[in-house]
Amino acid sequence: MSTDTPRQPADPRGIRLQKVLAQAGLGSRRSTEELIDEGRVMVNGHVARLGERVNPYQDAISVDGMPVQVDDTKLTVVLYKPPGVLSAMTDDAGRPTLAPYVEKYPEHLVHVGRLDEDTEGVILLSNDGELTYRLTHPKYEIPKTYIARVEGRVTRGLGAVLEKGVMLDDGLARADKFVVRESQPKNSIVEITLHSGRNRVIRRMMEEVHHPVMELVRMKFANIEAGHLKPGQVRVIRGTELSALMHMVGM
Repeated sequence: MSTDTPRQPADPRGIRLQKVLAQAGLGSRRSTEELIDEGRVMVNGHVARLGERVNPYQDAISVDGMPVQVDDTKLTVVLYKPPGVLSAMTDDAGRPTLAPYVEKYPEHLVHVGRLDEDTEGVILLSNDGELTYRLTHPKYEIPKTYIARVEGRVTRGLGAVLEKGVMLDDGLARADKFVVRESQPKNSIVEITLHSGRNRVIRRMMEEVHHPVMELVRMKFANIEAGHLKPGQVRVIRGTELSALMHMVGM
């Protein structure tokens, strides 16, 4: 049984709410004071008061009904995973892993789901166990958006086929959305959104419809986008972006 006790702020009275909100990325101290003045901030179910002190490690805080992660012991980041890197923190065979890209963070981060070794793009890492669990649980149907270069000329009618579903060896797989971005005789570029987390599901779906994947990039996981990240780059997810992510999984 764990003997850990909840962390407490240095000041036993707690920390001023506007300071906590500003540190969580919700804006400047002045702008967070305005949020409180406007009655848009809740603490443990009641409308917050300006100057109220809180314990960020225990109190539930929300803005406009969206949860706010104010516990600075919890960290979630997005990495643009380069191709050829395993979605793992260690590998007995010495292959490239995610670990070097997040070694600057002292928190013990774990990857949220996986990307195929040959697939590049957005992957989240976090030390928030509950958030990680929910983001990977099929119940929450988290959407992921990919850009793929595939063999052959793709016709627009293929979208209806993939959205209806194709049968794979482990069951029916459906795309939530399919867009043809570019179609050429030798290869095409398509955008695919789906919520399935099955292994290599996009590669297998496109193989099934005779358009094998040549290159695959995950551009978006839930509401988190690659944006200006380049392969190997990382940024911290915080503020309203993190609130929206938590809201998607009912936190």
